[in-house]
Amino acid sequence: MFNLRLFIEASITLLVIMDPPGTVPVFLGLVGRKSRDARKRAARQGVLVSFLVITLFAVAGNSILAYMHIGIPALQGAGGLLLLLIALDLLTGKGATQHPEVEDVNIALVPLGTPLLAGPGAIAATIVFVRQADGWGSYLALAAAIVAVHLILLGTLRSAGLLIKVFKESGILLMAKIAGLLLAAIAVQLVASSVQGFISGA
Repeated sequence: MFNLRLFIEASITLLVIMDPPGTVPVFLGLVGRKSRDARKRAARQGVLVSFLVITLFAVAGNSILAYMHIGIPALQGAGGLLLLLIALDLLTGKGATQHPEVEDVNIALVPLGTPLLAGPGAIAATIVFVRQADGWGSYLALAAAIVAVHLILLGTLRSAGLLIKVFKESGILLMAKIAGLLLAAIAVQLVASSVQGFISGA
């Protein structure tokens, strides 16, 4: 029987962690000055990468972490350091490349798909929900929640282009700097949580 309670709980938790509205400034900071088709492609690829990563950890997350002797604090630390590098690129403007098609793919993979959307928090929450599941009804509810959240993410990112008409080129440049600050703050928080996790687990 479909576990409606788990579906609602997982959907709300993942939405809060993945924060679709909060992702929009970062998304525009990364691809706001690209063409409409490039933005839509980056949104689609980023959400797809996030969906695949979350699904992978939902199916085999416990086994992967146990086999590689990796804990959630280690995931948080790695994700934080990766986001910090991306944040520095946004703040200094050194993220440009001579190959736009390669850059689009890279942005969809990192940092958009992971660790921004499918970050340590979302991965950890998914693993916890899998551990709580107690039958096919619960697994189906969790799968439906993951799909629903990513559809919301896709819709949010695809509609982000409306903001470009409001903020124009200079606004998008400013948004990139703000996005860099936000990413840096998220990165520092992830690293701090990682250190706290290692200390409490010691």
